[in-house]
Amino acid sequence: MTILNWAGHGAIVTGGASGLGAATAARLAQDGLTVTLFDLNAEAGRVHAEKIGGHYFSVDVSDPVSVAKGIEAAGRALTMPRVLVNCAGIGGAAKTVSRGAAHDPSLFHKVIKVNLMGSFNCASQFAAMISAAEPVDRDGARGVIVNTASVAAFDGQVGQLAYAASKGGIVAMTLPMARDLADKGIRVCTIAPGLFLTPLLHELPKEVQASLGAQVPFPSRLGAPDEFADMVSQITRNPMLNGEVIRMDGAIRMAPR
Repeated sequence: MTILNWAGHGAIVTGGASGLGAATAARLAQDGLTVTLFDLNAEAGRVHAEKIGGHYFSVDVSDPVSVAKGIEAAGRALTMPRVLVNCAGIGGAAKTVSRGAAHDPSLFHKVIKVNLMGSFNCASQFAAMISAAEPVDRDGARGVIVNTASVAAFDGQVGQLAYAASKGGIVAMTLPMARDLADKGIRVCTIAPGLFLTPLLHELPKEVQASLGAQVPFPSRLGAPDEFADMVSQITRNPMLNGEVIRMDGAIRMAPR
């Protein structure tokens, strides 16, 4: 099997200042890539970038202009990034109708704009930048895009209308994007994590964390960000992983509530 080695190349991780993004950035740095973090949390972003020997730029992924500036800056800092990992995202809980009132359309729009449009903005502009780069192997590989969805794309719970729609959109664009970019040597995959110990869950009491972890068939615990990061690393290195959505959830299927 051919294993791609991206050491010496650059990577961009959105939402890289914390959680799954921070773990992913650290893992890619261990793999020998120079990593640029896109995040709106400047303090955490700069600290983590310094820790992993990378760069930080303040980028609003929902704004195409901000993304363009960030990718241009990353290109200058890294020469030519070859890996993009989209981890930036937000939540937002609301029912379709609650106490007689319709779902706030501004909340729905915001979640879609950050999660789905943000992933699209970064992926499309990143692909445009590297499509003219020199291939790195005999297959013509030029780069890899890894998006982050969620099991909510398949098992959306009560109150997850906007979130599930945004993540479902990411799932749906994975295969056509991979097909679009096949002739350019750019692979596209998506990871759909289940219950992971992200900063949001870190804020919950330990007994609540344990209760959530017990819902996972096996292993019966919350996923670790390092495990997500390891999957990203594997996707970047395995050239036959393309156009695929990988559920990473310990076999959980979320109940309605």
